[in-house]
Amino acid sequence: MGVLGVSLVSRAEPPDTLRTVNRWLARERFPIRARSVFMATDNKADLTDSYAWGVGVGLGYQTPVLFRHLQLGGTVFVSKNLLSSDLATRDPLTNQPNRYEAALFDLRQPGSHRLLHRIESLYGQWRFGSKGSLTVGRQLPRSPFINPQDGRLAPTMVEGLVGQYDLTPNTRVQVDYLWRMGPRSTLGWYGIGQSVGQHGVGVDAEGRASQYAGNTRSGHIVQLGLTHKIGPVVVQLWDTRVANLFNMSYLRADASLPAGAKRGILLGVQAARQWAVGEGGNPERTKAYIPPGSRSLTVSGRVGYQTPRWTVHLNATRITAEGRYLMPREWGRDPWYTFLTRERSEGTGDMTALSANLIMTPGSRFRAEVGAGYYHLPDVKRYSLNKYGLPAYGQLNLNLNYAFAGHLNGLETGVLWVYKGAQGPTYNNPRYVYNRVDMSQLSVLVNYHL
Repeated sequence: MGVLGVSLVSRAEPPDTLRTVNRWLARERFPIRARSVFMATDNKADLTDSYAWGVGVGLGYQTPVLFRHLQLGGTVFVSKNLLSSDLATRDPLTNQPNRYEAALFDLRQPGSHRLLHRIESLYGQWRFGSKGSLTVGRQLPRSPFINPQDGRLAPTMVEGLVGQYDLTPNTRVQVDYLWRMGPRSTLGWYGIGQSVGQHGVGVDAEGRASQYAGNTRSGHIVQLGLTHKIGPVVVQLWDTRVANLFNMSYLRADASLPAGAKRGILLGVQAARQWAVGEGGNPERTKAYIPPGSRSLTVSGRVGYQTPRWTVHLNATRITAEGRYLMPREWGRDPWYTFLTRERSEGTGDMTALSANLIMTPGSRFRAEVGAGYYHLPDVKRYSLNKYGLPAYGQLNLNLNYAFAGHLNGLETGVLWVYKGAQGPTYNNPRYVYNRVDMSQLSVLVNYHL
């Protein structure tokens, strides 16, 4: 009877292989994200107005942690232009292409309505317990100048080796070695030099159309980052070296000082020094991304006040007249405190910016932000310090976001309205106006994460 009882119990239990499979399946992850973006730009009279509605779905897979340290994963992103104006046709007055709506999809084929797809991430990660990780492959970038800049359907991605480690509870180091880029608004993966110029290229210091697209030689990027917390102050030190192009050293310090019950005074400072390295991208000066000997210096500051329901920031940025601050727009957006969505300070020198932000959070799921700024740029014909022909301008942003709960948990909506008005001369040349100033734009975003 005892032998029979043992036999019956053993038959009722699943075999070891089945239990292993069940454990594996229970710990797998299949992350899904969906995104819808509607964007409409209203330009000055006689200039082309545009609109587009695009949707995308990201399907991912992530293994359980193997051998206590290893995890593998990947994501495929599929997107489509559902409805739009003619994004392939240039504006007849300026002969310039669409700037904003076409960037929702693939800039190389702006008129396409076919299904677009890209392997977004594909990586292996070795974890060092809770202290850090080493990730190799395609992944999201996380640094001040190389970042997802996720304002379109799909973000910028990088391919390389990224290590992060907590030396102490208050000190983290990051080391990146990157060899390929997957810029947003493109479907391809490019070598470092090849990725430069996939977006707009502007003009060189003499006012001629830049020729560095397709002619930039650079094999890798090395980044070193250190983040350290000292009491209420968080300090970041970063050095970004792009082979044969430039070096960018960056310092940031942010502090939150108590100013009463659940209130605080916010202080921040940033500084960045950039200089050309090697050939600046090409031995022919006319084809170089950054001419040898070029340098730039940028400083930015912030003061603010924070309560549980609202926060206010006053910001300032100065790029000196020593030279243009340059950073490939394919790689990320500006980190400066004065940054407002839909425009950048990259490509300028002798630039002064002042801005203010009011952020309201009356509840845990609703966020409203008003941002306003004045950006004093060099004259549009001062080509050596104004790469993209952008006149001085004022900008106003209104951004509303709501995150749902309950059965709709994971669903987020957002509305962004932007106005940019010219504050500098445009010489009656619509090229300095179209999709730059005297324009407004409405964006409606819906995101879902599972």
